[in-house]
Amino acid sequence: MVKIGIIGGSGLDNPDILKEAKDIEVDTAYGKPSSSLKVGKIHDIDVVLLARHGRNHTIPPTQVNYRANIQSLKDQGCSHILATTACGSLREEIGRGDLVILDQFIDFTRLRKVSFFEEFPPGEAKHTAMPYPYSEELRKILIETAKELNLKYHDKGTVVTIEGPRFSTRAESEMFRIWGADVINMSIAPETILANEAGVPFAAVAMSTDYDCWKDDEAPVTWDEILEIFSQNVNNVIALLTNTIKKIK
Repeated sequence: MVKIGIIGGSGLDNPDILKEAKDIEVDTAYGKPSSSLKVGKIHDIDVVLLARHGRNHTIPPTQVNYRANIQSLKDQGCSHILATTACGSLREEIGRGDLVILDQFIDFTRLRKVSFFEEFPPGEAKHTAMPYPYSEELRKILIETAKELNLKYHDKGTVVTIEGPRFSTRAESEMFRIWGADVINMSIAPETILANEAGVPFAAVAMSTDYDCWKDDEAPVTWDEILEIFSQNVNNVIALLTNTIKKIK
């Protein structure tokens, strides 16, 4: 049975979109997730919404309990997970408001729990292969849907996830570009890793809100700028997700 977990997803809790909605409090072996789960239906498909940073965005990136978040969605029987995130662009061609259907990540975090495995049973070491960490099935549906909706999108991109909550230095931003990263954020890599370990197909849509700090002709990123660009383009993300959900089988 298809049940879609959505992480982030600002605006999807609108009663005009999410039907039969209710909040449920859950716990996991890894503690509580970032927020209560909002369950309901979109296009008659069961969905579970989770606010990554809490309903009022009170949880800094490093303090998010990523393990509890992914585990709570798995416990609810989610067959697939879609994540949304704001990101900074590290490429001239990825403009403000553009959507990027991620296909690779670089994990530059240092302080987070990024595995469910804290110890191995004797003779049962667990090392999850992750050469292609994002579900190609979900990515194809997202790309097809973005094209149908005539959205400005990029069909692949490498995200580098930094610790935060500070933004990058100019030297770091330039380094990430040299490494081959296309966009930068503070959350997606741990979620991707854990979803792969949990065996749940996972895909992520990143919305570019700024150019980080590498461009000479642009002012460095600010939080207010991120909020402004995100609010201007969030309806594109909502349209992409709601139309993608009904194609997942």
